[in-house]
Amino acid sequence: MTGVVGPPMAGALPPHVRLLLLTDGTRISRVLHVVAELGIADELADGPLDVPTLAARTDAHTDSLGRVLRVAAAFGLFEEAPDGRYGLTELSQALRSDVPGSQRDMVLYNGDDVMWRSYGRLIHTVRTGEPAFEDVFGHGFFAHLEQNPRTGALFDRAMTGMSRATTAMLLDGFDFGRFPRITDVGGGHGYFLAEVLKRHPGSTGTLVDRPAVAEEAGKLLDAAGVADRAEVVAGDFFEALPPGADAYVLKAVLHDWDDEHAVRILGRIREALADRPGGRLLICEFLVGPAGRWDRGKLLDLDMMLRFGGRERDEEQWRALLAAAGLELVNDPVPGRWAVLECRPAGTG
Repeated sequence: MTGVVGPPMAGALPPHVRLLLLTDGTRISRVLHVVAELGIADELADGPLDVPTLAARTDAHTDSLGRVLRVAAAFGLFEEAPDGRYGLTELSQALRSDVPGSQRDMVLYNGDDVMWRSYGRLIHTVRTGEPAFEDVFGHGFFAHLEQNPRTGALFDRAMTGMSRATTAMLLDGFDFGRFPRITDVGGGHGYFLAEVLKRHPGSTGTLVDRPAVAEEAGKLLDAAGVADRAEVVAGDFFEALPPGADAYVLKAVLHDWDDEHAVRILGRIREALADRPGGRLLICEFLVGPAGRWDRGKLLDLDMMLRFGGRERDEEQWRALLAAAGLELVNDPVPGRWAVLECRPAGTG
């Protein structure tokens, strides 16, 4: 099957049509979520199928499913053949659950009530500055995950998938092997630290996280074959951190927090670096790009705002935040993508 027909090019449409096309994002995201939930891409892994067959395999209403698939094909998610069969495209290959780099869990998470309902109350945050999540659910985000194990498990799977992709990108673009001893602060279950140590056999590492999380990290580091070069310490990044590392890593931590709390975390890193001349802080985050240009970080910033009151930051915002904590940026990270911000205590260069 060939000849994918994608969505109309926005530049070829009149302004009022382009405006309405932007509002179609809600419809399109729901279509994407439904086909992910039904596992349509997995059903098509062995070749094209017609709608009645897909409906039978996924316990769906035939006519309704067909109309949804027609929309999905119009946006390049599937190929629609003249005989009514549907097949995979490059986009829907990534929706399969059994392929490297699968995005199915992230699509399911992005379409879950935990995200959907928060964005439905975006106006609350815009008017008050308060996270819409708490307005919708009556409690904080992580409390919600604990109270709703299904959503919590989905969140963990989605974040694990994202972490695998971003970890490879970060390790390819920055030499973590420069640092003999690395401490990953808020390092979760240890995937990032394990990958660093696997790539750099001369390095050793310490992972610091909450006790319940740290317990799981030991298992992952052992399974990765690096447990002999790693230790796990139960701790809190708002409290004193283990001293002695050549580099402290904060990966996808600071975007969860507003500036006030982020400065407190950075202050703890600054304290830990006090007796380590040449020591570094390595912040791994999405670096928001220039004004007027598309990058995904500008959307992720809304996620942080709605969920926690946190934020994604551009280089100017990072420099100001670091200065408030007595730190300074020493490299030139590329904006509009995940980046490593190499930092040191101010005035030590």
